[in-house]
Amino acid sequence: MTWEMLENIDGWRWAGAIAIWLVTLLLSVVVGSWVVPWVLRQASGGDLPWARYEPLILPQALEPNGDGGVPLPGESGDGGEPPSGTMNPHAMAILRGGAWLGILERLAITGALLAGYPYGIAVVVAIKGLGRYAELRDQPIASERFVVGTLASLIWSVATGLLGLVAINTLVV
Repeated sequence: MTWEMLENIDGWRWAGAIAIWLVTLLLSVVVGSWVVPWVLRQASGGDLPWARYEPLILPQALEPNGDGGVPLPGESGDGGEPPSGTMNPHAMAILRGGAWLGILERLAITGALLAGYPYGIAVVVAIKGLGRYAELRDQPIASERFVVGTLASLIWSVATGLLGLVAINTLVV
C-alpha cells in the first residue's frame, strides 16, 4: 500500500482502512503476547513442538533412590537443576521488562509495515539489540531467551502486518 492509493478513496473506505489498522495492531500486540511465551516454552523443552518427545534415560538415573523407586530427572538429593534454556529464572530476571519491550516492538514493526515503511523493522531491531547489548554480553544465559523471543515477536508482527496490508489493499482496490 502506498499513500497515493489512499488519495482516491472515499469516507467509508477511509473508515475501513483505519479499522483494519487498529484491528491489525491489536492482533499483533495481544495475540503476539500469547504466541511469544508459547514459543519460549517450546524452545526451553529442546524439542520442536510437533516432534515426538522421547525422554532420555541416563544410566545414573536408573539407580534407586532412598524409597526404592527410581528418581525422576531433577529429583536428585541436592534439589536438582533449575529449568534451563529460555525458561531459566536467572535469564528471565536479567531480561526484566522484556514483555513490555516485546509489546512495543510488535506495535512498531506492524505499524511500520502498515505505514509502508519496512525499513522501520531494521530500526526497531537495532534499537532493541543495542539496548540489551550490555546485559547480553555479560550474561550469556539470557542470550538464548532474547534471540528466541525477539525472533518469534518479529515473525509474528511481520506476518500480522502483511495480513493487514493485504486486507487494506483488498479494500482500496
